[in-house]
Amino acid sequence: MNVTTEIEQEFPRQEFPMAGVRRFGAVNWLGTWTLYTKEVRRFTKIMTQTIFAPMITTLLYMAVFSLSVGKLRHDIHGIPFIAFLAPGLIMMTMIQNAFANTSSAILISKVQGNVVDYLMPPLSPGELNFGIAAAGVSRGVCVGVATGVAMLIFVNMVPVHIWAVLFYAIGASLMLALLGIMAGIWSEKFDHLQAVTNFILLPLTFLSGTFYSVTQLPPVFQTVTHWNPVFYLIDGFRYGFTGHADGSLMIGVAMTVGVNAVLWFASDRMFRRGYRLKG
Repeated sequence: MNVTTEIEQEFPRQEFPMAGVRRFGAVNWLGTWTLYTKEVRRFTKIMTQTIFAPMITTLLYMAVFSLSVGKLRHDIHGIPFIAFLAPGLIMMTMIQNAFANTSSAILISKVQGNVVDYLMPPLSPGELNFGIAAAGVSRGVCVGVATGVAMLIFVNMVPVHIWAVLFYAIGASLMLALLGIMAGIWSEKFDHLQAVTNFILLPLTFLSGTFYSVTQLPPVFQTVTHWNPVFYLIDGFRYGFTGHADGSLMIGVAMTVGVNAVLWFASDRMFRRGYRLKG
């Protein structure tokens, strides 16, 4: 009997699972929930910056428009201008914060060198995508609720179509959260992320009918606006409060679902390939 045989008898060989085999079932629910709560706590610990600051900024927009042009503007489709403006401002701040939450989470991890915290846990690309995006949706909805409650000071907003309010609040936040994931993965420094915000997100938001009705635009610009996906988000959300829509609700619902599906597939592929995440 040689030394190797004696060692094997003393310490029987253990069978270990093959690398890559998961023991969590089809979905690692605990891991996904842990990631989600971690991302939520990241913005709730600094609520002054992540929730109350955008709420105050939106209220300042509302105050300026109310005091400067509120009484001078005619009703839009029979709706007082301030009541028409309020839902657009709420949606604008929701999508901006949903985008900021996911994009900053990933980019900060890359800059600080701890992006491995996303890659090492036993989470699939789909679970990573879901956990981070769901936290972005949570921040967007939280900011929207806080801003809506604060706006009651200026205007009485009563939802007319609850389904539209909920569908577009969640759908819009998810859309920009997924776009934020892609922007955060693509960006290598904060200048890149600011370029996406300043040259893509802000123009799409400000030129989507947030502050005006697109029916007031010349026909050519109305056509261009109807190709802007953010227009349908704001228009559908506003419909939930006012009962009036400038665009087609059917197209809006289909666009929201379709764009979210495309963005989900694209962000999932980026996680699977480790695009700009694995050194």
